[in-house]
Amino acid sequence: MVSLAAMKAIVYSTTGGSDVLAFVDRQVPEPGPGEVRVKVLISGVNPTDWKARQFGHVNGRLMFPEVIPHHDGSGVVDAVGPGVDQARVGQRVWVWEAGWRRAHGTAAEYVVLPERQVVPLPADVSFEVGASLGLRAIAAHRCLMSLQHGPDRLGPGALEGRT
Repeated sequence: MVSLAAMKAIVYSTTGGSDVLAFVDRQVPEPGPGEVRVKVLISGVNPTDWKARQFGHVNGRLMFPEVIPHHDGSGVVDAVGPGVDQARVGQRVWVWEAGWRRAHGTAAEYVVLPERQVVPLPADVSFEVGASLGLRAIAAHRCLMSLQHGPDRLGPGALEGRT
């Protein structure tokens, strides 16, 4: 595993408009057991990202003293923690819910996440598309799966005859 000293990140430590954002240097996070570190190439912005910054996470307050925003992103796996296959290093990926109940989202050069939230991105899919999948793909999946008498799993023909 390569250990890096510093990275650039966008942070905020109080609620408000875009004026509360700061561009800072922070320590590069190291992956723990079952985690991967992604060198973020594109950070996706969702309505939940700016709403959390503007209005807070819980009852108008932030959950953490400092927040690196954004849930979605894409990039390349550059390090893995114990229990993760070393073959993942160098893999093109998209990530989802990076900032969900965590202080560190994708508005930084690196993000560490549980392996299951780091999904392979095919070579013919751009990093821009990858960064736009996260919450949108999860919302679409949940909508398709939450219907009454719906399928247990999505696959070819699983929603046939439904509108």
